[in-house]
Amino acid sequence: MSQLTASFTRTMKEFLRERAVLFWTVAWPIVWVIISSVAFTGEVPEAAVPYARGSITISMTVFALMMAGMTNLPSSITGDRQNGMLTKLMSMPISPRRDFMGRILALGIFSALAGGLVIGVGAAIGGRYTASGWDIAIAVGFFVLIVAASAGVGLLLATFIHRQEGAIMSGVGISVISAAISGMFAPYGILPTGLQAFSRFYPISAASNIIRYHLLGAEMTGYDPIGGGHLALAIALCLCLLVLGFVLYSRRAWQEE
Repeated sequence: MSQLTASFTRTMKEFLRERAVLFWTVAWPIVWVIISSVAFTGEVPEAAVPYARGSITISMTVFALMMAGMTNLPSSITGDRQNGMLTKLMSMPISPRRDFMGRILALGIFSALAGGLVIGVGAAIGGRYTASGWDIAIAVGFFVLIVAASAGVGLLLATFIHRQEGAIMSGVGISVISAAISGMFAPYGILPTGLQAFSRFYPISAASNIIRYHLLGAEMTGYDPIGGGHLALAIALCLCLLVLGFVLYSRRAWQEE
């Protein structure tokens, strides 16, 4: 079995057998799609309710992807560190690059499954979108970038936090707090000025706003997320987080064992 395949298989099994992983990444976002779609659309005009539910579904799908990268990935790596698997891997002729690729491939497939379930539930309770064709393709691309950025944060956590419990709680905390202050759970227009700036430049919320722009239109974002260099900056920052995470993971965490 190749290094990449072995890393992918091991990581995917860890994701699927951990109840906490399944709860935070799948069950929690689905519960909040249902609750928010019922509780927070009462004053929305009837004709706009399906699109409001679509916006809620986008937010919770992004949150599921954040949790997968920022919590599940560092949990897997620190778990391997604690049980001695990482030390064993380093004693073998295994490339950190192939280990990284296997983990990222497992994260990508797991994230796609989790995101698909959240989107499916959102559609089942009436979430709708105005996009088609090219706009949908662009939205999918930015969902992928969110996975990449979240994985970068997860790799950084796994590099500097050696205990699994600490990595999990740090990932949950960063996911929840950053999502809350970047406006993913509230309209952009009600955020204070400072948090509006954070929402525009924090790569995950910027990518989320671009997705919302393409799937639901400009009126659902509160600003133009693709003009003024925002589009290129969001792409660059998401990729930078992934590259930074990989570099530190391969040069520090992998060699420190």
